[in-house]
Amino acid sequence: MRTLWKSPVTLHAIGEDGEDVVVDTTLGASWALIEDWPLEEGPVLDKALAVCAAVSNGKAKDEDARKALIDAAIEAGVNYTA
Repeated sequence: MRTLWKSPVTLHAIGEDGEDVVVDTTLGASWALIEDWPLEEGPVLDKALAVCAAVSNGKAKDEDARKALIDAAIEAGVNYTA
């Protein structure tokens, strides 16, 4: 979960005081989805969290978590750069 992704994802204006959050690991994606996310619930958010957990259990790849984070950003209307 702490392996650096080949390409980070920048989530715009979701951090404390509206700053951008750069996510470059699956652990970072988990934290962003739990701590910074503008939605409390949603099917794609739930799936992204499940994929992050699957990566930590060796049942999915880091790239799967990266894609799931991007999908969750689309669901939440979060602007991102990938």
